[in-house]
Amino acid sequence: MSYTIKKFKDNQVAATLTERGNLSIKIRGNSYEDLFAIASVKEAWGAEHALDKTVTSQLTIYCLIAQRSDRRFNEKESFDLKVVARFINSLKFDKVEILHPHSAISLALIDNAQAIDHFQYVKQAYKEIGNPVLVSPDAGAYKTTHHIAELLNADLVPSNKVRVDGVPQISIQGEVKGKQCLIVDDLADGGRTFKFLAEELKKQGASKVFLYVTHGQFNYGFDELKETIDHVYCTNSYKDIEDDFVTQFKVI
Repeated sequence: MSYTIKKFKDNQVAATLTERGNLSIKIRGNSYEDLFAIASVKEAWGAEHALDKTVTSQLTIYCLIAQRSDRRFNEKESFDLKVVARFINSLKFDKVEILHPHSAISLALIDNAQAIDHFQYVKQAYKEIGNPVLVSPDAGAYKTTHHIAELLNADLVPSNKVRVDGVPQISIQGEVKGKQCLIVDDLADGGRTFKFLAEELKKQGASKVFLYVTHGQFNYGFDELKETIDHVYCTNSYKDIEDDFVTQFKVI
C-alpha cells in the first residue's frame, strides 16, 4: 500500500491512498506534525479497508517524540510520553516498531510495540574506528553497552556522572591510557555531557574519543563537541546532517 501526504499553508496535513493493501508507515515521528500525518494515513486506510479483515497495519517510528519524558518529573507537569502513547494507541496499529527507544517505558505504554535494535550501527562505527574501547556514559546506559561489548567481544569502561552545584563530575572506572574510546548512548540533545566525558577520558590518556548516538539531535551545533571529541557517528533518525565531523547511517 502507498499514500501521499499533503501539507496546507495553515499546516494542516491530509493523506490520500494511492494503492490498497497492508499498511506500512515508516516515519521519523519526532514531531507532533508527524503524529498527525500518521493519523491521517491510518484514517484513510481504515476507511478504505473497513470490511477487509485480512490486511494488517504496521507503524515504524525512527525517533519517537517525547521518549525522554518517560515519567512525570515534577508535580503539576504533564507526562508527555504518556500523552504521545495514548495518541498512538488510539490509532490501533497491529504492530509498532521503535528504533532504540530511550527506555522500556515507551514499549510498555505503546500497544503492540517492539524495539528495533541499534546494534548494527554501533558495530559499523566500531569496525570503522578499529576496535576501540567502549565507554558507557552513565549508570543508566551500562547494561545496554555491556551487552553490545559482549556481542563485539570488546573492552568496556564504565563511567559515572554526578552533578555538584550544577557542574557534572565524571569518574572513569577503567584504564584508557593510549587507547581509542567510543562513547555509546541513545540520544544527544546538545551533547555537552559527552564533551565533559571526552575531556576526562583524554585527561586520563585516551588517544582519541569518538561518540555514537542513535538519535543525533545536536540542537546547539558541534563547536563545543569538536573541542574534545574526534568524530561523531549517528543515524539520520532525527535529521540529516551535512558535516564532515559526523558519519550518519541512513535509516529513513
